Amino acid sequence: MDASSKRTISTQQTDLLRQIPSVDELLGRPLLTTLAATVGRNLLVEITREVLANLRARIAKETTVDSLAVEPASVEELIAAEVRRTLARSLQPVINATGVILHTNLGRAPLVASVIEEFHRTATQYSNLEYDLETGARGKRDVHTGRLLQRLTGAEAAIIVNNCAAAVLVTLTALAKSGEVIVSRGELIEIGDGFRIPEIMAESGAILREVGTTNRTRLADYENAIGDKTRLLLRVHPSNFKITGFAEKPSLEELVALSRRSGLPLVEDLGSGCLVDLHTDGMTEPTVRQSIESGVSIVMFSGDKLLGGPQAGIIAGKKELLARVRRHPLFRALRVDKLTIAALEATLGAYLRGALDEIPALRMIRTPAEDLHRRAERFLEQLRSKLPAGEVESEVVDSTSLAGGGSTPSQSLPTKVIRIASVRYSATTFEQRLRSAPSGIAVIGRVEDDHLILDLRTVFPEQEPLLIDTLVAALQ
Repeated sequence: MDASSKRTISTQQTDLLRQIPSVDELLGRPLLTTLAATVGRNLLVEITREVLANLRARIAKETTVDSLAVEPASVEELIAAEVRRTLARSLQPVINATGVILHTNLGRAPLVASVIEEFHRTATQYSNLEYDLETGARGKRDVHTGRLLQRLTGAEAAIIVNNCAAAVLVTLTALAKSGEVIVSRGELIEIGDGFRIPEIMAESGAILREVGTTNRTRLADYENAIGDKTRLLLRVHPSNFKITGFAEKPSLEELVALSRRSGLPLVEDLGSGCLVDLHTDGMTEPTVRQSIESGVSIVMFSGDKLLGGPQAGIIAGKKELLARVRRHPLFRALRVDKLTIAALEATLGAYLRGALDEIPALRMIRTPAEDLHRRAERFLEQLRSKLPAGEVESEVVDSTSLAGGGSTPSQSLPTKVIRIASVRYSATTFEQRLRSAPSGIAVIGRVEDDHLILDLRTVFPEQEPLLIDTLVAALQ
């Protein structure tokens, strides 16, 4: 760096740098002495040095730093604040008032309440995760959920990895590496966070063989593409988009028949993982059992979408094919831990008992708009009683809720939402104030036509008092 580009340090800045207290001096002060007893000296020393380095850099860069900034009491408070910030939980609960049930940014499906007990039982003591209690020999962790998934889906076997993208990757790697996989161009989708089917296929070592066009693919396109290098047929359910208009593709039954004639496995990426028929609740999505009973060789789906469980990629289907997938080294790298298994086992147990309302995502989907209307009216009565007259304009209006999470892109659920306008803040500012957690928990809503929209479909009833307190605090 040449001399002309160097920053000149003024006498005042030099004096301030000299006045900065030492690490030892600061650690001997009352507040930091108390902190050292609770957080440990090593962390406190590390943060103290970081704060002092930042303070020196600020003084060297700025010419307007006040002398109060380097007084021991001020620096001590900076260090204490940084310690609190460092130890604060970054991952924290929020109130989801958006009406998006499987909100990817908010953790997708909330888990069944019984998971808390399952986590405590499984996490705080040893378990038979991979131990066969009958034989006294090593077992497989798949058995705990495999038996439940077999009963719920009709599949011969089922195994689990950490998400659906991983399920696709390990299945293609195990069954089609160096061989061709036939897939319609209209199903070369991009899933969450930029992961694309062609890229996952390339990573697996399988060779993509595209057939048809974006909007029209016929059975003959698949038949004509089959050759000596073909290893499997891949069908991808477009759960995060929909092609309408001049469109055509073979039915599931036609592809199953082709699979049987050719001797090639038909593998289906079903995405959202719906285990029950939801059409009477306003949502039409293929179920896993429908695919298995139709004759699909392997079905892959998510655990934390319409299934309503923890993040997982579930692979269900023919026992012989799943055995090949399970034996592949990549499977071990992608397998799930005991807490995921415990959460999934609790969720699947609710399905088997027919207790669908124990699964929060399904309960939200199945809640009628009339029930939400009554909740919203009661909620507004309580909110208005805590606000000065004329503070807000509020009403209950018609709207729609979404499944979210890349599921049912063209479908929505009729709902009733609370529409609020503040006389003091714009809707955008109001929404920002709610996110700042003025009452201890952040509230995530949505803004439409300069009004704040709150959909109670995704708000747990027990959260309503806290939501009211947060709204009142944000309006002050």
